[in-house]
Amino acid sequence: MIYRFKLYLLNLYFYTLFILLSATVIPLLTIYVGCSSLLFPSRRGTMKRFRRAISWYGLVVIACPYPFIKLRYENCEENDPGEPYIFVCNHRSASDAFLMGILPHELVQIVNVWPFRIPVLGIYAKLAGYLNIRMIPPDQFIVSASQLLQDGVSTVFFPEGTRAIGRKMGSFHGSAFRLALASKASIVPLCISGSENIPPKGSSLLHPGIITIRRLPAITWEEYKDLTAFALKNRVWKIIDHELSAMESTG
Repeated sequence: MIYRFKLYLLNLYFYTLFILLSATVIPLLTIYVGCSSLLFPSRRGTMKRFRRAISWYGLVVIACPYPFIKLRYENCEENDPGEPYIFVCNHRSASDAFLMGILPHELVQIVNVWPFRIPVLGIYAKLAGYLNIRMIPPDQFIVSASQLLQDGVSTVFFPEGTRAIGRKMGSFHGSAFRLALASKASIVPLCISGSENIPPKGSSLLHPGIITIRRLPAITWEEYKDLTAFALKNRVWKIIDHELSAMESTG
């Protein structure tokens, strides 16, 4: 009973702060993008600013429940040349997309239909060039995503397609890996641990905890060029699954 009461207090605190900050931050970000785009009018520059605005908003959202929910980012890549990557993440929570704001890269997330339905942010996503994988023919998707990578924009995939139930990772779809073989871009596995109850599936109540994002070393073209998309998909799945098991066996 006491834990339940504390849980409701945490969520009252989070959602109140979330609404207040969203009502402040979103208009400010809109003004920033609008004014800077008037001063420096270019389609590429405007899209970059929308991507930056989404990342900043993600950082605001994940900061709201602090100190009840803490975020820990661990980078295992010793030498990051800053090239555009294909980030491949496991998916446990509706909050996972917001966590990507912690990555120091210009990003486009590869998403399903629902993010485009979010008020205001759905418009941001369209203007930022986010790709709706369900609405684009496979060949056109490869062309569009490859162009992003050529422009220096990293892509983020949640290849399970939907969030997992608990800690058991679902199987991967192949789009990220077909893109890798077509573009020769490096693949960076991202392991997200601790988000499964923030919030749990089927609930909007956030539970206190620590979310850890562990960025693993990039898998380069030279390392995977002889693999099929199916074999590459399974290899990356095993890398993430093994790392998650190691992370969670040590707490």
